[in-house]
Parts: sequence; structure tokens; C-alpha cells
Amino acid sequence: MQGDRPVAELMEVAASTAPLLERAQRVVEGLERWAPSEAAWLALTDPGSNVYQGVSSAGLDQAVTEYLDRPAVAKEIEMAGYSRNRSPVSVRELPIPVEELPTWAECLIPAGFKNGLGVPLFDPGGQHVGILSLLSCSEQPPSSVTRTRIEQAAPLIARALSPMRSLLATARIVQGVTAGVVLLRDGTTCPLQGLDDHALLDAHSPVVEIARGALLRGQVYRSFMWPAPTDRAGAGHARLTVMAANEPPSFILGMVLVTPDVNHRGLTPRELEVLGLLVDGRSNQQIAKALVVAPRTVAAHVEHLLEKLESPTRTLAAVRAEREGCYVPPFPTRLRARSG
Repeated sequence: MQGDRPVAELMEVAASTAPLLERAQRVVEGLERWAPSEAAWLALTDPGSNVYQGVSSAGLDQAVTEYLDRPAVAKEIEMAGYSRNRSPVSVRELPIPVEELPTWAECLIPAGFKNGLGVPLFDPGGQHVGILSLLSCSEQPPSSVTRTRIEQAAPLIARALSPMRSLLATARIVQGVTAGVVLLRDGTTCPLQGLDDHALLDAHSPVVEIARGALLRGQVYRSFMWPAPTDRAGAGHARLTVMAANEPPSFILGMVLVTPDVNHRGLTPRELEVLGLLVDGRSNQQIAKALVVAPRTVAAHVEHLLEKLESPTRTLAAVRAEREGCYVPPFPTRLRARSG
């Protein structure tokens, strides 16, 4: 490949809406033609724990790729500085002899590799996305041409593979969304670049707990309402939209998004709470106990919300509320016990 064609191909992949694994495969195929090597490994990093997960490779058998996905390999990558130094680094240039690195001694050298060139991948926002490794069966250092090409390509590769970019594109589909956060499978969260932060999205908030529970139960989508913390009158509510991650890497569980100032069909804050308990399958007596009110008060709330939702039965009202995300779910039991 000559001229600007390789860069143009990478730019096309970076702008593509194809699934992440397909984009990763196209990147590796392009590199095989532009910066040839005996093998290549492309991996994304978990922003919470720095574990690496391979998303594409060439010239590696399954045993090698499975070894490279181990947490111990991530520690070696960190020790070698690949997550900090933005320039390509040959494994032979490291202060530690290659034969003393477990990944090389136990896996790569027995597989026939003697040298490697690694470059960290950072997205335009500066977040560490992953790593690209080119492996060689020769002890000869990578050529200056290969180094230059890989260094130039790294930002485009990072942009093409950033899972946050894919999540942001999906988030933009939700009308009026202004804030969002990514939920990681290890129980932590990370910002969704391109959207604002929000007080409701604190890692320990009930909203995040509800969203995480829904995703862990296998729900791919959920929408509900929650009192806006900035509204002193207590009448304003934001809509929360929970969406599961629909492609790798596996360490991303999904995301929760905030849409402020939403229409709640004229339902009062208390009616939204009652409706949430209806959606949860509670009887009037159970709702009364949960809200510490008289059963007749609950009956009056139910009558009013049925009228506002234009629903003849409480079952239909619950279905309509869940479909429209027009209810406030019960406070998570675990957090309630902790606060008590």
C-alpha cells in the first residue's frame, strides 16, 4: 500500500458504524498490508481495572490469544509502560530482558516469536483505550518505517475501536439526553465522554443501583423516572434510560442516561411513587405499608393515576407506565438497609 490510502482506510473504519469486532478485524487486515508482521494482537482495556481483552488478532493460535487475555499480562503491560508512553516501544528496548517476562518466556517465545512492537491507544479525549502489539519471529528491531507508520496510525486505530464512541452514538438516539455514565461489570462506573455528569449518576446512587440490577437480570432496556435533586420543590423529575451494551468488550455492562424536565402526564410525585410500586406488583396494602400511609389514601392515589393514564385497570396502568418510563421505582432494598 502506498501514499495516503492506508490512512484513508483507517479513517473510514473510524467513522464506520459497523460492530466493534468487525471494525477491529478491518484494522488488523489493513495493518497486515501496511505494516506487515508475523502476528498482531489488538486489545481493549477495562478503564476500571486495566485488564485487557483481545478483540482481533492475526497469526496467533487460540492458546496464545487466551493466554494474552489473562490479568497477569495486563500487569506486564503496565510494568513495561505501554499504557503511558504514546510512542511504539520494542520489547527488546525494555529494561527487563525479554526472557524474564513471563508472557514471553511461557507463551510467546515457545510460540516462535522473538521480538515485538507495542503501542498504546488513546482516544481523542486522552482516555487509554487499549494496545496494539506486532510480533516478529526475528530478533532484528522493527524498522523506522514500521515505527513511524504505527505511531501515525495509533490515534485513528484508537478512535476506530473506542467502545465509548459506540456507546455515545447509541446514547444520542435517546431524545433530550444530556448526561450519562457507563456501568462496568466489576461494579464501578466511568464517564461517557461527550455527555455531562449528573448528581443522579454518582456511583453509589439508587439510580445506578436500579440500573445495574436491571442489566444483571438480563434486561436490555429500561426507562423510569426519579426526583431531580436540584428541584427544591420536589415536583421535578428526570427520566433515566438504561441500555445494555450490545457488543464487546465484555467488561462493559451498559449505560444509564439522564433526560431532564420530562413530561410525567400530570402525575404528582406521590402518584409516581405509587405507580412504581404498582409496576413492582405490590397490592394496595403493601403500597400503604411501604409509603407509611393509610390504604384508603393509596386507593385514592390509584384512582387518580388511572384517570391520568387513561387506563381502566391497575394492570394496564402498570404496563403503560413501564412502557413509557412514567413511574418512580421503589428505592433499592440494599441501599435502604444501609441508610437505615
